Amino acid sequence: MSVCPPIVCFVARSGTGKTTFLEKLIPRLKAHGLRIGVLKHHAHATAFDVPGKDSYRLARAGADTVVGSCALQVAVFHQIAGPTDPDELVQRYLTDVDLVLAEGFSYSRHPKIEVRRAAASADDADPDRRLRSSPDDLLAVVSDHPVAAAVPVFDLEDAAGVAEFLVRWWQSARPPATR
Repeated sequence: MSVCPPIVCFVARSGTGKTTFLEKLIPRLKAHGLRIGVLKHHAHATAFDVPGKDSYRLARAGADTVVGSCALQVAVFHQIAGPTDPDELVQRYLTDVDLVLAEGFSYSRHPKIEVRRAAASADDADPDRRLRSSPDDLLAVVSDHPVAAAVPVFDLEDAAGVAEFLVRWWQSARPPATR
């Protein structure tokens, strides 16, 4: 069995800017030589494969898993019966990376970085508003305004600072056999 890489979940309300922040963060982590995997949780049951595509037709015919490939990408469509567990997804698809950034999965036990943006919600604009994450799970907060937190708080534009923080965290979090 492969060693699973550490997972950090980026949690926030929908529309807060998690994806936009991760777009800025990933190149900075890559510059440190890390191989990055991303898990994207969709809160609503959204099918990625759509009617009319051959992969959709093959799944409808009964295939449990359909893998599509071209010169640029590989896509895996695997039918599931309910909510997905991030550990299971990482074990199945992401053992070849150093660090997994998960967008969502707020219910998981994995460390979290909470993203807050005042324009996204009046609650987010309140610096004393209780954070969504359990203090035991919270690694840091990324925000466009001051936030009262017992963990490091980074500006929403400071992807470089968050990358440095995560590299240090990753160095201490990864299993000893991979250090």
